[in-house]
Amino acid sequence: MPRSPGMDHVEYVYTAGMDRSDIDARLRAGEHGVLGLADGNDAYAVPLSYDYDGDRFLLRVSAHDDDGEKGRFLSATDTATFVCHAASTHESWSIQIRGPLRRLDDDVDEATLNERFQPFRLFDEPVEAVEFVVYELEMATVAGRSTVE
Repeated sequence: MPRSPGMDHVEYVYTAGMDRSDIDARLRAGEHGVLGLADGNDAYAVPLSYDYDGDRFLLRVSAHDDDGEKGRFLSATDTATFVCHAASTHESWSIQIRGPLRRLDDDVDEATLNERFQPFRLFDEPVEAVEFVVYELEMATVAGRSTVE
Protein backbone atom coordinates (compact mmCIF):
# COMPACT_ATOMS: atom_id res chain seq x y z
CA MET A 1 0.00 0.00 0.00
CA PRO A 2 1.51 3.38 -0.93
CA ARG A 3 2.28 5.71 1.94
CA SER A 4 0.80 9.17 2.18
CA PRO A 5 3.09 12.06 1.29
CA GLY A 6 5.03 13.35 4.27
CA MET A 7 4.73 10.18 6.40
CA ASP A 8 8.52 9.88 6.56
CA HIS A 9 8.58 12.80 9.01
CA VAL A 10 5.65 11.92 11.26
CA GLU A 11 6.66 11.17 14.86
CA TYR A 12 5.62 7.81 16.29
CA VAL A 13 6.24 5.41 19.13
CA TYR A 14 6.23 1.63 19.01
CA THR A 15 3.62 -0.37 20.87
CA ALA A 16 3.46 -4.02 21.81
CA GLY A 17 0.92 -6.37 23.30
CA MET A 18 0.56 -6.36 27.08
CA ASP A 19 0.80 -9.60 29.03
CA ARG A 20 -2.04 -10.73 31.29
CA SER A 21 -0.41 -9.49 34.50
CA ASP A 22 0.06 -5.97 33.04
CA ILE A 23 -3.55 -5.95 31.83
CA ASP A 24 -4.79 -7.07 35.25
CA ALA A 25 -2.74 -4.38 37.01
CA ARG A 26 -4.03 -1.61 34.72
CA LEU A 27 -7.65 -2.77 35.05
CA ARG A 28 -7.42 -3.00 38.85
CA ALA A 29 -5.96 0.52 39.05
CA GLY A 30 -8.48 2.07 36.65
CA GLU A 31 -11.99 3.30 37.23
CA HIS A 32 -13.54 4.35 33.94
CA GLY A 33 -13.62 3.87 30.19
CA VAL A 34 -16.01 3.81 27.26
CA LEU A 35 -18.60 1.12 26.53
CA GLY A 36 -19.37 0.55 22.85
CA LEU A 37 -22.80 -0.87 21.98
CA ALA A 38 -24.58 -1.66 18.71
CA ASP A 39 -28.09 -2.09 17.37
CA GLY A 40 -27.94 -3.29 13.78
CA ASN A 41 -25.97 -0.69 11.84
CA ASP A 42 -26.24 1.92 14.61
CA ALA A 43 -23.48 2.37 17.17
CA TYR A 44 -23.57 4.02 20.59
CA ALA A 45 -20.73 4.69 23.04
CA VAL A 46 -20.98 5.91 26.61
CA PRO A 47 -18.39 6.64 29.32
CA LEU A 48 -18.94 4.45 32.38
CA SER A 49 -17.31 3.58 35.68
CA TYR A 50 -16.17 0.02 36.18
CA ASP A 51 -14.91 -2.29 38.89
CA TYR A 52 -12.53 -5.17 38.22
CA ASP A 53 -11.57 -7.58 41.01
CA GLY A 54 -9.47 -9.99 38.97
CA ASP A 55 -12.43 -12.21 38.08
CA ARG A 56 -15.41 -10.05 37.23
CA PHE A 57 -15.67 -6.88 35.19
CA LEU A 58 -18.64 -4.85 36.44
CA LEU A 59 -20.18 -1.69 34.99
CA ARG A 60 -22.38 0.79 36.83
CA VAL A 61 -25.23 2.12 34.69
CA SER A 62 -27.82 4.68 35.72
CA ALA A 63 -31.20 2.91 35.69
CA HIS A 64 -33.27 5.92 34.64
CA ASP A 65 -31.87 5.34 31.15
CA ASP A 66 -33.56 1.93 30.73
CA ASP A 67 -36.27 3.49 28.59
CA GLY A 68 -33.89 5.79 26.72
CA GLU A 69 -31.27 5.37 24.05
CA LYS A 70 -28.70 3.78 26.34
CA GLY A 71 -31.22 1.21 27.56
CA ARG A 72 -32.24 0.35 24.00
CA PHE A 73 -28.64 -0.24 22.96
CA LEU A 74 -27.88 -2.28 26.10
CA SER A 75 -30.80 -4.58 25.26
CA ALA A 76 -29.90 -4.90 21.58
CA THR A 77 -26.15 -5.54 21.87
CA ASP A 78 -24.93 -9.12 21.55
CA THR A 79 -21.23 -8.37 21.97
CA ALA A 80 -20.16 -5.17 23.72
CA THR A 81 -16.71 -3.59 23.68
CA PHE A 82 -15.23 -1.68 26.60
CA VAL A 83 -12.07 0.40 26.13
CA CYS A 84 -9.94 2.02 28.79
CA HIS A 85 -6.75 3.90 27.98
CA ALA A 86 -4.26 6.56 28.92
CA ALA A 87 -1.90 8.45 26.66
CA SER A 88 0.73 11.13 26.90
CA THR A 89 3.30 12.26 24.36
CA HIS A 90 5.67 9.34 24.94
CA GLU A 91 3.75 6.75 26.93
CA SER A 92 0.41 5.12 26.29
CA TRP A 93 -1.63 2.01 26.91
CA SER A 94 -5.06 0.73 25.95
CA ILE A 95 -7.14 -2.30 26.84
CA GLN A 96 -10.11 -3.62 24.92
CA ILE A 97 -12.56 -6.06 26.50
CA ARG A 98 -15.19 -7.77 24.34
CA GLY A 99 -18.05 -10.02 25.32
CA PRO A 100 -21.74 -10.27 26.18
CA LEU A 101 -23.32 -8.08 28.86
CA ARG A 102 -25.46 -9.52 31.63
CA ARG A 103 -27.61 -7.36 33.88
CA LEU A 104 -27.17 -8.35 37.51
CA ASP A 105 -30.50 -8.31 39.27
CA ASP A 106 -28.94 -8.59 42.71
CA ASP A 107 -29.79 -5.69 44.95
CA VAL A 108 -26.89 -3.27 44.95
CA ASP A 109 -26.83 -1.09 48.01
CA GLU A 110 -25.29 2.38 48.26
CA ALA A 111 -22.38 1.18 50.41
CA THR A 112 -21.39 -1.38 47.76
CA LEU A 113 -21.66 1.20 44.98
CA ASN A 114 -19.54 3.67 46.92
CA GLU A 115 -16.94 1.02 47.73
CA ARG A 116 -16.62 -0.40 44.21
CA PHE A 117 -17.13 2.66 41.97
CA GLN A 118 -15.94 6.26 41.79
CA PRO A 119 -18.53 9.01 42.49
CA PHE A 120 -21.30 9.20 39.89
CA ARG A 121 -21.28 12.21 37.55
CA LEU A 122 -24.80 13.70 37.75
CA PHE A 123 -26.08 15.60 34.68
CA ASP A 124 -29.10 17.91 35.00
CA GLU A 125 -31.25 15.47 36.95
CA PRO A 126 -32.36 15.33 40.57
CA VAL A 127 -30.34 12.84 42.58
CA GLU A 128 -33.59 11.29 43.81
CA ALA A 129 -34.46 10.27 40.22
CA VAL A 130 -31.28 8.25 39.67
CA GLU A 131 -30.99 4.57 40.48
CA PHE A 132 -28.25 2.19 39.43
CA VAL A 133 -28.03 -1.16 37.73
CA VAL A 134 -24.86 -3.20 37.59
CA TYR A 135 -23.92 -5.15 34.47
CA GLU A 136 -21.24 -7.78 34.15
CA LEU A 137 -19.22 -7.75 30.94
CA GLU A 138 -18.02 -11.27 30.21
CA MET A 139 -14.35 -10.97 29.36
CA ALA A 140 -14.55 -13.25 26.29
CA THR A 141 -11.56 -11.52 24.67
CA VAL A 142 -9.13 -9.11 26.28
CA ALA A 143 -6.31 -7.36 24.47
CA GLY A 144 -3.93 -4.67 25.65
CA ARG A 145 -1.17 -2.62 24.04
CA SER A 146 1.37 -0.26 25.52
CA THR A 147 4.33 1.75 24.32
CA VAL A 148 7.75 0.16 24.36
CA GLU A 149 11.08 1.88 24.77
